[in-house]
Amino acid sequence: MDPRDAEDPALEERLLGLRELDRLPLANEDKTMSANLKYLSLGILVFQTTSLVLTMRYSRTLKEEGPRYLSSTAVVVAELLKIMACVLLVYKDSKCSLRALNRVLRDEILNKPMETLKLAIPSGIYTLQNNLLYVALSNLDAATYQVTYQLKILTTALFSVSMLSKKLGVYQWLSLVILMTGVAFVQWPSDSQEEDSKDLSASSPFVGLMAVLIACFSSGFAGVYFEKILKETKQSVWIRNIQLGFFGSIFGLMGVYIYDGELVSQNGFFQGYNRLTWIVVVLQALGGLVIAAVIKYADNILKGFATSLSIILSTLISYFWLQDFVPTSVFFLGAILVIAATFLYGYDPKPAGNLTKA
Repeated sequence: MDPRDAEDPALEERLLGLRELDRLPLANEDKTMSANLKYLSLGILVFQTTSLVLTMRYSRTLKEEGPRYLSSTAVVVAELLKIMACVLLVYKDSKCSLRALNRVLRDEILNKPMETLKLAIPSGIYTLQNNLLYVALSNLDAATYQVTYQLKILTTALFSVSMLSKKLGVYQWLSLVILMTGVAFVQWPSDSQEEDSKDLSASSPFVGLMAVLIACFSSGFAGVYFEKILKETKQSVWIRNIQLGFFGSIFGLMGVYIYDGELVSQNGFFQGYNRLTWIVVVLQALGGLVIAAVIKYADNILKGFATSLSIILSTLISYFWLQDFVPTSVFFLGAILVIAATFLYGYDPKPAGNLTKA
């Protein structure tokens, strides 16, 4: 071969072209993998959100012999399961080394007590919120709860503006107005709701509504506070969730002792637990981890799509399976407005390109 061929520009171009062709399958595989993870996390979010609400509602209204399980103990068990799951994820990130896991936990949690204590405030609020969700679903049907709970978008936006100095666009402010209107329609009293409240004498729609509203405010504040902490430090989300779970289990145990201490002493911590109860607890424990995966792989539009699917599925299953909900035209109008507001809040209009030529 002539040595001058090595300096032939045409040959170099052909070689570069071959290299680019070799890279194309890898790039396509990466895009396909990213898309698969995006839609997988989306599907898991829809499943987790819908199944948690429906099973929690069913478990709180199911009539069985013996004592019903205590929601306060279920919250504690969910926090402990969340800690175990996060420890396993940190173990995986530490290349499955127990020594590396021990070093990470010691350096990031035990040796940073002030950083760990910062999580006490949102953890206490999350514990309150989790207990309130049981109260809400003991008094509201799953569909009404799902739609009303979307008010957390409003509270999160307001706390983001006040605590993180975020600026909301015109579309986002408009979506918040539509959201409030939609929830007001959903909560509009009807004759069928009055008949249902008479049939379920132990439930109180007003108590359920108050529980959801307080949960929305607590969710908004705790979520924004947690986001602020994540931005100020470099600790992983899994470490932060371990810290949240640690304080959450302590606050939860305090709640068990204060409100259900006598019942626990009489019938035990796991009174009334059955297979359905454990499904509810596992779904609640996995909720935060699923949301973390969605934040990593999906965008706001897909999260809005997941929320909409969850509302529709909850409505259909509440009507056909649980048979504790009869939708009205006013409810459908409110649900459509809430779904539209969810999409509109996540809508990010692209700025028009610069048409002027230099």
